[in-house]
Amino acid sequence: MPGAGDDVVDVLGRVLDRLGIIDAERLRPTIELAWPRIVTGFAIMSKQTADLAMVGIAVGTAGTAGLAFALGYWSIVVLFGLGLAGGTVSLVSQNYGGGRDDRASLVVKQSALLAALFAAPVMAIFSLFGSELISILGATPEEVRHGTAYLLLIAPAVLFELLNLIASRTYTGVGDTFTEMVIRSVGAVLNLVFSALFVFGLGMGVAGVALGTTLSTGIAMVVLGWGMFGHTYGGLGMKPSPVPVSLSGPFADLTVARQLLEVAAPEIARRVAQGLTIFPLLWIAASFGPVVVTALEVARRVRALIDSVNWGMSLASSSLVGQRLGAGEETAADAYGAGIIRLTMVVYLVVAAIVVALATPIAGLFVSGSEAVAVTAAFVAVAAVSAIGLGLDGTASGVLVGAGDTRRPFVASLIGRYLFALPAAFLGLVTPLGVGGLYLALVLESFVPGGINYGLYRSGRWKVISRRYRPGTDIDK
Repeated sequence: MPGAGDDVVDVLGRVLDRLGIIDAERLRPTIELAWPRIVTGFAIMSKQTADLAMVGIAVGTAGTAGLAFALGYWSIVVLFGLGLAGGTVSLVSQNYGGGRDDRASLVVKQSALLAALFAAPVMAIFSLFGSELISILGATPEEVRHGTAYLLLIAPAVLFELLNLIASRTYTGVGDTFTEMVIRSVGAVLNLVFSALFVFGLGMGVAGVALGTTLSTGIAMVVLGWGMFGHTYGGLGMKPSPVPVSLSGPFADLTVARQLLEVAAPEIARRVAQGLTIFPLLWIAASFGPVVVTALEVARRVRALIDSVNWGMSLASSSLVGQRLGAGEETAADAYGAGIIRLTMVVYLVVAAIVVALATPIAGLFVSGSEAVAVTAAFVAVAAVSAIGLGLDGTASGVLVGAGDTRRPFVASLIGRYLFALPAAFLGLVTPLGVGGLYLALVLESFVPGGINYGLYRSGRWKVISRRYRPGTDIDK
């Protein structure tokens, strides 16, 4: 960020420093690492949001409800990938920070192998049992038809997306978020172009947005893979990975594999457990009709866009904390974690307030009719408030993940979503609370884990846990 950008960061740093939010000298590396990831996250999350809007215009609520059911399953794929990539970034950042590039490369190789092992059966299930997956959630026959078409055509993208996430987190772990930002953002633009062509030009409806996602995700995988194998991008400003994957040399290392599974498994479980809650929520929403199903999915898409901030801030906390820990600088790691958490909360409060104020016009982009707009706007406003909890959860757990402490955030996720959010949603079916139970669930599923993870960060035990994974420790010998 040369020139004027440097001046803006300097001024912002001084202001935030005086306010006690984050030290000026730590703001620059945080922003330099976070802003490309925020752009990347917004680009990726905007794909399904734009798809939902296009289907709403071209097909109506039956199409958006069918797409909502299918996106629940797709979200499990993404969340598994984020969990695996969370373990990847933790070990890559610590080994890269400790000068062990060869070991970081082995982590990437074995992450890719795990991704392929997961992708193969999921692709088969999506292709062969799509209608059963959609109908079990209480969908109508028309919604089943739309959702099944999406799962069938999105199946190849399962492997593409998992490999993209691993490559993206590898770049984050070595401090390069610009390269992945460019590639993933271009992929999002391609998704928009392809989906619009297939939906409005060829009249393919839900199938069109699935095909657009598959094609654009596959292209992004090829371009990211080029850099991951150490090839240059010429004068485009993007860089090859400093921990390149090679087809020669060892593909497996028991110590690295054990550490990767030890760190990634709880993070995968946390992410997947987080995603599984959408299925009972969709089933409950279906009991209130397709408008509520659509409103819930719109709310989730809007909240995901807000949570793009976490794509940068959470990964910045993981990477910067992990690198400082890898270098043995625990005090600096703690200072980075505290500053990033405070900065993130300020950003989320501002963004949430703006979205709440604009909830009605936002709802109008996805649905039509005064009643549908009113229902959807209420969900959007609640989702914006619940996003604040996601901001706290993402950055606090990011510090823990950067230290290799992934088990306790997993437990926090289970408590928030299964002991608080789901019971609140079910209250709407058995009491006059109605759809208010879904509102309460959206809030509890983010604020409860966020509060727990922040308490775990404040305890400081993550610094002790990190010592087991640092280069040079006994486990590394």
